[in-house]
Order: sequence, then C-alpha cells, then structure tokens
Amino acid sequence: MFSVFSGSLLLESKINPNTAYQKQQDTLIVWSEAENYDLALSFQEKAGCDEIWEKICQVQGKDPSVEVTQDPIDESEEERFEEMPDTSNLIDLPSCELSKLEEIADLVTSVLSSPIRREKLSLALENEGYIKKLLQLFQTCENLENAEGLHHLYEIIRGILFLNKATLFEVMFSDECIMDVVGCLEYDPALAQPKRHREFLTKTAKFKEVIPITDSELRQKIHQTYRVQYIQDVILPTPSVFEDNFLSTLTSFIFFNKVEIVSMLQEDEKFLSEVFAQLTDESTDDDKRRELVNFFKEFCAFSQTLQPQNRDAFFKTLANLGILPALEIVMGMDDLQVRAAATDIFSYLVEFSPSMVREFVMQEAQQSDDDILLINVVIEQMICDTDPELGGAVQLMGLLRTLIDPENMLATANVRTCTWKTEKSEFLNFFYNHCMQVLTAPLLANTSEDKPEKDSSIGSTTGSTICPDNYQTAQLLALILELLTFCVEHHTYHIKNYIMNKDLLRRVLILMNSKHTFLALCALRFMRRIIGLKDEFYNRYIIRGNLFEPVINALLDNGTRYNLLNSAIIELFEFIRVEDIKSLTGHIVDNFYKSLESIEYVQTFKGLKTKYEQEKDRQSQKLNSVPSILRSNRFRRDARALEEDEELWFNEDEEEEGEAVVPPIEKTKAEDDFPDSYEKFMETKKAKESEDKENLPKRTSVGGFKFTFSHSASSANGANSANSKSVAAQTPPAGSNGSSSKNTSLSSTVTSTKQGSLIGLVDYPDDEEEEEEEDTSPRKRPRLGS
Repeated sequence: MFSVFSGSLLLESKINPNTAYQKQQDTLIVWSEAENYDLALSFQEKAGCDEIWEKICQVQGKDPSVEVTQDPIDESEEERFEEMPDTSNLIDLPSCELSKLEEIADLVTSVLSSPIRREKLSLALENEGYIKKLLQLFQTCENLENAEGLHHLYEIIRGILFLNKATLFEVMFSDECIMDVVGCLEYDPALAQPKRHREFLTKTAKFKEVIPITDSELRQKIHQTYRVQYIQDVILPTPSVFEDNFLSTLTSFIFFNKVEIVSMLQEDEKFLSEVFAQLTDESTDDDKRRELVNFFKEFCAFSQTLQPQNRDAFFKTLANLGILPALEIVMGMDDLQVRAAATDIFSYLVEFSPSMVREFVMQEAQQSDDDILLINVVIEQMICDTDPELGGAVQLMGLLRTLIDPENMLATANVRTCTWKTEKSEFLNFFYNHCMQVLTAPLLANTSEDKPEKDSSIGSTTGSTICPDNYQTAQLLALILELLTFCVEHHTYHIKNYIMNKDLLRRVLILMNSKHTFLALCALRFMRRIIGLKDEFYNRYIIRGNLFEPVINALLDNGTRYNLLNSAIIELFEFIRVEDIKSLTGHIVDNFYKSLESIEYVQTFKGLKTKYEQEKDRQSQKLNSVPSILRSNRFRRDARALEEDEELWFNEDEEEEGEAVVPPIEKTKAEDDFPDSYEKFMETKKAKESEDKENLPKRTSVGGFKFTFSHSASSANGANSANSKSVAAQTPPAGSNGSSSKNTSLSSTVTSTKQGSLIGLVDYPDDEEEEEEEDTSPRKRPRLGS
C-alpha cells in the first residue's frame, strides 16, 4: 500500500495461507499478524475491496463469496487454551505501585486488540480487586500532583472501560468508586489542562425531586444512571470504527438501569398519584409545574427502553391516572418550556396508541365546550406558535395527521364485526363537527375576498384580495393546506361536504396570488389532489365556480420563467389530458384556449384541444347513428329551451328506473350559490305524482303529443343535494339552440309551455306506422346521454 500524496510505502503484507482474513461491511478487510498485531484495510469503493478480497481467496483457495477465510481461532490458540491449567493465572498483573503505572498502562492498551487477551485481563482484574487499588493510587497521585502518573491512570481506566465487562462496571460505577473513575478520566494527556467533570457532577448538576423519593435504592439507581450516561456521552471520546463494539456492554448497562427505574416508579402508585395531583392543581406554582412536566417527559423517554408488553402496561397506567386531562391543562399554559415538554409527552402517547387519544377526545366532547377540547387545544397551539420557523407547529401538525389517518384506525380492527368502521366514522364525524372550523379559521381569515371589479379577462388580477405577505403566516397556511390535502386523499365524503359547504377551494386558490411561491404551490397541490381523484362531483364544482381561472392567471403572470410553479401548473393540465377527463377538458378549451394557445414549448394545451375535437366528432357520429325518430331535428321546438322544472321531471323519472344520467357539462357560467335544498325537489316530486294522470300524453290532430305540467317555476333550480347518487341534467344557457348539441342530452322530443299551451309537432306521413305503435304503448322516450 502506497501513500496517495507522497508515493511512499505505507504497508507491505504477504498473504499467508493460514491467516484468517475477514471482510466486513463490503469495504473493510481485517486480519491479524503475529500476536497482538491486528490490521485493517478500509476501501472507499466496494469494487476495490472486492478486487483485493478475490486475490486473498485465490491464494488461500477459498470461494470469494465467503466473509471469513479461516476459523476465527486457529490451532495455535486452541493449543494455548488446552495448556491453560487455571483461568486465574492467565495474566500476571504488575504490583499496584506508582512506579509500575507505565507498565500497567502498556499492558491494558496492548490487550485491547485481542478478544482472548481482553478476557484474560478482565478475569485477573476481577479476581484481585485490582480496580480499587488503582483508584487509591489515583488519590495519591492527585495529592502529590503527579501529572505523569495521572496521565497513565487515564489510559488504564479508559482501557478497562474498553474491556467491555459488566462485572468490572459494577465495581467502577458503585457509589464508592464512580467519582474517582470520573476523576481519572479528567486527566487526558492530549489536554493542556484537566477537565472539571467532578465539579460539574457535584455542584452544577442538581438532582431535583418533584416529589420526595423515599426508596433509597431507587434514588441510588437514578444517580448512578445519570453519572454513567455522562461518562458515555461527555467524557469518553466517540469510538472509532474499530472501537464501536468496545462499549456495547456500557450501553446495555444504562439501558437496563432505565428499565429498572421505570418499573420501580410504575409500581409506586402513591408516588405517581401525587405527581398527577400536583400537576393538575391550580394552586401549584409555575416553577413546580415546570419541574413536574419535565419529570414526566424524562419518564416517558425512559419508557422507550421497555419491551412492548411492558410499555403497553406503562402507558395504560398513565392513562388511568389521567395523563391526557393533565396535558390539556399544561398545553394551554403560557410557559414555552412547559408547552414544549407537554408536546413531547403528547407525541409519545399518540405514537403509542392513537386510538386511546381518539377515544378520550370523543368522550370529552360530550362533557365540554369545543374551545377546551384537547384536539382544539393542540390546533390552537399549532396556530399560535411563536417560533419564526414554526418548529413546534410542524411537530403538532404531524401528530394531528396521525390522529386523523384512517390507516392507523385499522390497528384495532375486528374484520368479522367491522368495528374499525365505527371508530373511523365516529371520529371523523367528531373532527369535522368540532375541530375542522378551528383548523381552517386562519385560512379563511387570510383569504377573505372583496367583490372583483367588472374585469374578467384572463390574466388580469383586478379585484382586491387579502393574501398573506407575512412569512410566518404563509408558513402556517402552508401547514394547514398540507393537512387539508391529506384529508382530501384519505377522507371521502367528510372533506367533500366541507369543501362544498365552505366553497373552500375558491378560498384556497386566492393564495395563488401570494408572493411566497411555496404557498402558491401548496394551494396548487390542494387542487391537484382534488382533480387527481377524478370525481365528477368535484369536477362539476370546479366548472361551476370557474376555478381554473386563478390557476391560469398564475401561469400567465409567471410569464416565461421556467420554475417549479410553471412545471406544477403544466403537470396539472397534462394529467387532465392523459387521463382524458372530458368535462374538464371541454371547460378548459371552451373558456381558456385562446389565452393558452400561444404556449408552444409544451404540447399539453394543443393536446387538450385535440382531445376536445375528437370527443366532439365521436358525439356527432353517435348522433348520426341514432334512429331518425329520436333525432331532435325531427321535431319543431319552442323558441326557448325546456323549462328547468320539466328537465327535473324527466331526471326524476329516470332515477325511479335506477338509471343515473350524467350529461357532460357544457359551457357554464360561474354560480355563486349551490343548488336549492332537497325539500324543494321533494315538493316537485309530490306535485308531479298528484297530477300524473293528467300529464299522460294525448294524441293531437297533427299526429304529435301534448303534455301539460303543473310544476311551479320555483323549482326550476331543483337538483339533488351533495349526497345524491344521480345527477340532474343542466339546463342549456339562455340563447342556446333548442336543437341537439354536444353538451345537452336528448332528453325528450317534447316541448311545453308553463301555461300548458299546445305546441304542434311536425308530422311526417312516411313514419305513420312508427307513431301508431308509439300511440298504442305510450311510455317515456329514451334519454341519450352524451
């Protein structure tokens, strides 16, 4: 091996046929040469490691797929084991004297590379009580200010820690020895001045008892765990790749200590009950409450070391003691530290069992006002986060998303009884009735809209809108939109009803005007998720509200800039083109193509136009294939379009037959309000049924039919509500041709007037037979959807 920089020889090693070479992690080759001399080659690339490994295996006659070329313990070491008469005589330790400290340090350092010699030294140290003798020498050296001896003791104690033996840790971390161990580790030879770790542990670090702990064993265990954790995290240097496993037993030692502490506290119900009582007591001062919350935070953090079964019992104990009502109180406090600690505790609970939290808040809703519900408190804390980067708000938003995620509601599912459906429907009903308005309040407040001026040209932004320019507010709205986008993806009719009732998409798209591009992208993402569902109900809502206009305005205002906003908007229209969403394609081409046809750097908009024309041709061919008796140009119609109440009558008849006719949406002007209520529809239905006999078709003298209707004009706007399974056909706009078009279905060959006046239909003598057949069996004519 040669140096990259100087070209000098760094290592020359002959491949020995009997040496055990080991390949680790695809880029490391490790082996031993002679006693106490271990080597390792680390490669930057896997290919280089594989090349050398193949050569080693070739020399030793091994398959390159193996990871170890020889058994870890060769014959010579096995022979040495057989020759060992007694494990107590494995290593002869030098006498524990000041003059021998350098020799002891060299011995401890030399055995670290060999697992067998480490084991021998550990046994020797344990059997002779050697550690306590070394610590007595430390006190002597410190009193004499013997710097050289203190440096040797640092190497010795550090080496003993790296022996990784639990029995030695028990001695070193006892109350009698641990502070002297820390003292030895202060005198690192690499430092000009020793550290003051003992001073920190005894004077700076204070042990706070929120409630006095009477169990002396528990107190001792807490002190020991803190000090050992300090040694691992602060005093000892970060282990290298070769020392990574040297401290595994130390990590286990801390782990099991924490398990013991949690178990002992959990069993002391009197202690925990007292903690909860003081936490929720209004007379508890702020400092005391802060300490109590921090105690619970540490307590929950320690609980993560428990086995799953024990952790379940731990959190159930906390739930029975009233942890959630207590959190509700402290999360509403003004103290930032208390709120942050309470949020951490809440995150442990949500991660453990979202269903437990959901059950609590639904029970709470039956007894409390919406303002003090736990989830609303969480939402308010998210909204009122004072951190400029909204770190706490991001954490709370993640917890809310976990709570409203239907996927984790399946965790307690009973497939046979479908109990998960009950939890899902009950909780989402609760959330949308009690909490959604709190979540969307900032969004609605920041997107209030003045009436726009009379300028509807594409690309113009007249009509003042209140759009947040404050960066922190924009970040908050982005978080809210992310949560609402999640709802669109994972909730069904709940979020759909909410969007319709609040006209939410229109308000969200106001944010397309924001100077913060990330917020405009969040608004666009919300709309993209809605369109991605390919739900005709949403599509009709978008068309009625003309909600593509703000998106196209943003595209045109962006100009020739090739940025993320430009790409995201084009991807939205490309999705509509690829998925061939006909209603949206027709609306876009009819209303916005003139503004978009100049965009030629992508073929998306020309592709939409092509799809539109192809669909138009298909409909024309369908119409030509219909028998002549059913063509609308076969009849003479009144000058104006069918009354909407007549359209409703035909739609209702078709619903009775179980057919849901969904006509394509024609060029529709924006509507400010949703369709009238379902009650008006029912009145119309009853009026129709009461006069059904009078409305039967009668033959006229010219061979046509006449219909009379008693429907009131007030039902002209009747349409099914948001939950309707079938959709009523739209009335053609004023001024449209009464004949068949691509946008209206051929619902009837009959027209009428409000006054019930007779309108004659054109009669063709050559079709007399067909009409006679129809007269003998009068029934509703077919309605052809386009």
